[in-house]
Amino acid sequence: MSLLSLIFRRRETVPCTVEINNTFEALGGHLRFDGGVTVYPGDEVLVEGAPVTVPYGEQQTFRRMATITRASSLERAWTRATGDFEFMELCEFSFSERVEA
Repeated sequence: MSLLSLIFRRRETVPCTVEINNTFEALGGHLRFDGGVTVYPGDEVLVEGAPVTVPYGEQQTFRRMATITRASSLERAWTRATGDFEFMELCEFSFSERVEA
């Protein structure tokens, strides 16, 4: 591991497929990178192109380019070390009291 990889980030642009669902059964989107590209902890992804709108009841697929900004070695280590704590912020816990009559 070089000293430069500890500090500096690098970018790469790759083709990807964006699938958007806007139906009664599913609402969401998926991004797949072409060519077996993998995103690691700490990496950032920016999908290029104009924003899309999918009408209700439809599913559409778009071809785009994505810019992946790779985390430096220090950023990747920090993300792995603190990732569990940040995940807990996403969790919602609810405790409710049930009254039995």
